[in-house]
Amino acid sequence: MKRNATAVWKGTLKEGNGVLTTDSKVLDNTQYSFKTRFEDGIGTNPEELIAAAHSGCFTMQLSAYITEEGFEIESLETECAVDFQDKSVVGSHLTVKGKVKDISEDMFQELVSKAEKTCPISRLLDTKITSEATLL
Repeated sequence: MKRNATAVWKGTLKEGNGVLTTDSKVLDNTQYSFKTRFEDGIGTNPEELIAAAHSGCFTMQLSAYITEEGFEIESLETECAVDFQDKSVVGSHLTVKGKVKDISEDMFQELVSKAEKTCPISRLLDTKITSEATLL
């Protein structure tokens, strides 16, 4: 399976701008620029897209592990903060809140840690990955 996206950029780094499009059209000529990456502006940026991919992938992996253990998920909500410094992604921090019927705190934390280490995006990223979890 392959997934595709296309970036089109016009102009210089600081004054130029670009658009991103995915095959699914979820992103369809979605604006990105220097301002959306390093300042405030309407549009997205690569680090925000990494954060979305990481939070989504991690949450799906955690869901799989919880289900494999026989627990019923009411909800999982994950926020991901990607830290971009000195021209590099230097960290990705996952904060998850979960409502899972009958799961113990220890089991929930164990499965969060397992998902943090094994989701495909975590394995892809060459950076420090951390997580914190709250069982609601």
